[in-house]
Amino acid sequence: MAAASVLRQYSWTPDALTIEWHDGAAAEFTSLWLRDNCAADRDRDSGQRLVDIADVPANPRLQAVELANDALVVAWEGETRTATFALGWLATYGRGRGHGRPEHEVRRWLDGAALDPRRDFAFVALADLENGLAPRRDWLTRLAQDGIAFVSGVPCAERAILGAAALMGQVAETNYGLVFDVRSVAAPENLAYSDLGLGLHTDNPYRDPVPGFQALHVLVASPDGGDSLFADGFALAEHLRETDAEAFAVLARTPVPFLYRSRDAELYAETPLIRLSATGQVQAVHYNNRSIAPLELPGDELRAFYSAYRRFALLLREPRFQLRMKLADGDLVVFDNQRTLHGRTAFSSARFPRHLQGCYLTRDSVLSSAALLRRRLAAEGGR
Repeated sequence: MAAASVLRQYSWTPDALTIEWHDGAAAEFTSLWLRDNCAADRDRDSGQRLVDIADVPANPRLQAVELANDALVVAWEGETRTATFALGWLATYGRGRGHGRPEHEVRRWLDGAALDPRRDFAFVALADLENGLAPRRDWLTRLAQDGIAFVSGVPCAERAILGAAALMGQVAETNYGLVFDVRSVAAPENLAYSDLGLGLHTDNPYRDPVPGFQALHVLVASPDGGDSLFADGFALAEHLRETDAEAFAVLARTPVPFLYRSRDAELYAETPLIRLSATGQVQAVHYNNRSIAPLELPGDELRAFYSAYRRFALLLREPRFQLRMKLADGDLVVFDNQRTLHGRTAFSSARFPRHLQGCYLTRDSVLSSAALLRRRLAAEGGR
């Protein structure tokens, strides 16, 4: 990256370096931040820090900053060594949180009913993921950004889902096993294993950690009923914040108990229905009316919670927010289980059998797969 393509001008004081980029954007880097990020203080092989913040001067002051090729060379008062900061590296960290990491960008979709899965989301054949690194990078990136993506042409065979999942990340084993079957059984331990329709929900909020991504593979589709429903929990949470700020605040601050009991599992966890990041951004949505346990709150807090809970539940029932589709044999859908709510319409297994297999993938492994492919392809020249 040539200096002229990034840098318009720079200036500095003893306390900070200010850069104006070629596109007019500007960024300030404090002297302490620069001192804390000296490349010389990192291990050459692992890239990990060799020093702790307590080893860095409490108030370092810039003595000089000079442009050298595609980098700025910085010197500090009272120190003999200098540090070199590539302009491209500074641009990465001076243009806002997450710049340069597209898999961490969020693309919300509120009006799901107006969307077409094949047109508006990543929907590719399994062969494309198997045979092309760039298509797999693009598909994983869209999955992370949109919270949902689709694959067709997965063999309709038991556990074929694991072969597809291996292209995406690390499968997490639970009390359901590596793979679980979604089909109607007698006396089900989970209503997912019945003919009943299921309202929009996220899976397993009674776990800690909650599964990151979920994959569902259609082995046998029902021609009558069993349509899949999806909605963007991030977009719905933001819609609630815009239309009823108090209800949003209640759901974001109230810990909700979730409980699952079966013959071989007793799982309990508490989490708000809407979880926020340290900066107030929606970070996760946990909604499962089937596994919510009795809340133990004072009367006023309980009334406020139920009012907000009902408000959010009614939003989930609005058809305009629901992406509805009929998955076919061999289709596989993957979605962010801490963002994308899913459900289904009722069906009759006595008339038409319906069989899906599912698994969970760890969040960090899916994001890592996307980042590694992006890094590899960049090193190879973008192929």
